[in-house]
Amino acid sequence: MTLKTPVMTPEQFDAWVLQPEQADKSYEFIAGEIVEKMVSNSESSYIGYNIGAAIHNYAREHDSGRISGEQAGFMVNGERYIPDVGYISKARQPVRNKDAYNPLAPDLVVEVISPTDRPKNLSRKIANYLAAGVVVWVVLPDDLQIDVYIPGQPVEVLGIEDRLDGGNVLPGFSLPVKTAFAD
Repeated sequence: MTLKTPVMTPEQFDAWVLQPEQADKSYEFIAGEIVEKMVSNSESSYIGYNIGAAIHNYAREHDSGRISGEQAGFMVNGERYIPDVGYISKARQPVRNKDAYNPLAPDLVVEVISPTDRPKNLSRKIANYLAAGVVVWVVLPDDLQIDVYIPGQPVEVLGIEDRLDGGNVLPGFSLPVKTAFAD
């Protein structure tokens, strides 16, 4: 849900979001507007957790980076996003970040589409992620598909029988798409 607020700067948003009355909610800052991150459905959360757990296991085994869930935010090209899963390498950020919104864009994000997501906001986020060099996995639960966006490459559409590949961000990582949707 986009809140009816005047367009503000990222700095004004950063001050606003830290006020005590905002403490129990999550917000994104998209195109100068405050967008409340609504509670998704349990299916979307479960799928995000499945993928995040696989990335987490990979990152621990390779001591390569850190995973964040649906409560951690990132600064991306002046905007503030809260992906369902975020990954940032230890090479880029050796020390764990403690800010409300990490000042570094992640290396990879997972956005699981839920009924409350607005296509316009998702398109904007994907474009900004790609411009910042971020790999984006967009999960479409109703279609049992994952769209893979890699900067400078055409989108790759993966179906239930395909495998999600970590590419240059997670070398050697592989996850059957059906595992993301498994009960």
